[in-house]
Amino acid sequence: MSARVAASPSDATVVPPVGTSTTRVPWQAKYLLLALIWGSSFLLMKVGLRTMAPLQISGLRIFAGTATLLALLALTGGRLPRERRVWGHLAVSGVFLTALPFSLFAAGEVRVSSALAGIGNATTPLAAVFFALILLPSDRLSPRKLAAVVIGFLGVVVIMQPWESMGRPDLLGFGMTLVAGACYGLGWTYNRRFLGGADLGGLSMPTALLLVGSALMVPVLLVWWLVSRDTYAAPWSGHLDVEGGGVVLPLLCVVALGVVGTGLAYMLQFDVVRGAGATVSTTVTYLIPVVSVLLGVVVLDEHLAWPQLLGAAIVLVSAVTIGLPAKRR
Repeated sequence: MSARVAASPSDATVVPPVGTSTTRVPWQAKYLLLALIWGSSFLLMKVGLRTMAPLQISGLRIFAGTATLLALLALTGGRLPRERRVWGHLAVSGVFLTALPFSLFAAGEVRVSSALAGIGNATTPLAAVFFALILLPSDRLSPRKLAAVVIGFLGVVVIMQPWESMGRPDLLGFGMTLVAGACYGLGWTYNRRFLGGADLGGLSMPTALLLVGSALMVPVLLVWWLVSRDTYAAPWSGHLDVEGGGVVLPLLCVVALGVVGTGLAYMLQFDVVRGAGATVSTTVTYLIPVVSVLLGVVVLDEHLAWPQLLGAAIVLVSAVTIGLPAKRR
């Protein structure tokens, strides 16, 4: 999984700083590539869970993504931010854009399917509306947005099927994916509020963000290992693959999740924001559940009950409604 830019229709296109080289690849191509990469991240996490614990997956994912962007930053001659204020805000956004949501999505997929986890990610725009009211006083909650948030909440209720005692999704697992999606809404809204003018262009901000995420994951992994030493001989030790497929494929999936689904994806995300604006970039959230459901059903033979499909459609409609541009007088 996956981060999304939570934005309101009033956002302006972010222009790279003077002197920043622009890419020749159109932002539309990066946008579609992002939907495919982040939609497939739930499949990769599911395979990784065969031999790794959730925190191991999120840790390796962030470390691999950070190493990728640091190498690219060195090759392109870029530099990291230098202001202490910027790093302080990055420490906050790093919690909600890397360490916490990555860990929650992996932990949630222990209990629910990858397809359902991708659906939980679609609640990011709904959460962004709520956090924008707190962090962005200039954003107003229009009647249309309020109705969309209420409808989206009803869609989540339909997915959870509280009227059923059996056959409904695991509430704790699905709840973890909902909180993870909400983390993205909070993290990107926080970035808009406190880091809107700090972007140096290029790989600077995505690299700094993942670097902070790596620093956050080191103590988390050490504490987890101290508690789990009876099961794991070392923080990097895996467990037995219950499906008997060995450890190579799960490891490769998580490394790909880190290099492509985290490092390169964060680079693409920042490029889309700069090229099309935060409002357009946030709509990639609508395509991610479609990709995750298709891959879960086709590759992993997962199945979704009709209330989950109906609830997912309701949530996506509400998210699209939130992203529609405001009417002008």
